[in-house]
Amino acid sequence: MSVAGQGREMRWTVNGLELAGLSWGEPGGCPLLALHGWLDNAASFAVLGPLLQGCEVVALDLPGQGRSAHRSADASYQIWDDLPEILGVADALGWDSFCLLGHSRGAIISTLLASAFPERVQQLVLLDAVSPQALPQEEFPRQMRRALRDKVALLARQARVFADTGQAIATRTARGLGEDAAALLVPRSLRACAGGQCWTTDARLHGASPVKLSEAQIEAVLQALDMPTLLLLAAGDESSPGRWMQEHARRHIASLQVAEVPGGHHFHMEAQAAEVARHVLEFMTAAQGAAG
Repeated sequence: MSVAGQGREMRWTVNGLELAGLSWGEPGGCPLLALHGWLDNAASFAVLGPLLQGCEVVALDLPGQGRSAHRSADASYQIWDDLPEILGVADALGWDSFCLLGHSRGAIISTLLASAFPERVQQLVLLDAVSPQALPQEEFPRQMRRALRDKVALLARQARVFADTGQAIATRTARGLGEDAAALLVPRSLRACAGGQCWTTDARLHGASPVKLSEAQIEAVLQALDMPTLLLLAAGDESSPGRWMQEHARRHIASLQVAEVPGGHHFHMEAQAAEVARHVLEFMTAAQGAAG
């Protein structure tokens, strides 16, 4: 596995919300904004970020995760709720346009942002996700009910206490995350509390979303992506979700490249991170050459 770079700590205040992040590379390099997956944090890119030579990589702790603040009790964590803060960070960095890299839930958020503001996203890189799965219209009332009940329960949930960081890491590895990746991600998502360590993650991120996109809305989002787009998928068998994602993306994204990378869902944090970096850099170089 490539040696991970700790990165430089960064802080912003956007719309009254305190946000944190990490950066790698030299300022003035190709601007690349990186968005992590569900329940992860900016350290998701601690392996890949230093390998993206020539780029200034800035990875966010999305609201309610890592070292960023939680949203207020009346707010929510739908996939589009983070877009104003992401744009605010880009503005604070002075990036009128930039490359966008997202993993998992962060890839879905990246797709939404790029579709709404295509003039700001030079190239789009998606790691093992493209869009949410559509919800049938007839499911809307039941979905809303689940979300409302979840919010009440999760606001009242008591934080789990771990005796030490190792115990918290073990909970992530027990759910299938590799030990090296867990050792990078978990410490950034912990805080000291009475009796040991607690998650910094807002419990509401575990709740159902009250509204989900329809198939027509998802298709409109993908069809609005007019920038060069790279989709990297974890290699799997014919029944894996990657096959569905690939076919769905090919039908609707005009300028799309797709490649598979060995490994699991967090392949960008595993031994093949150098291969992921090679794919990303070759894609960005080709896209910049075509634009020039």
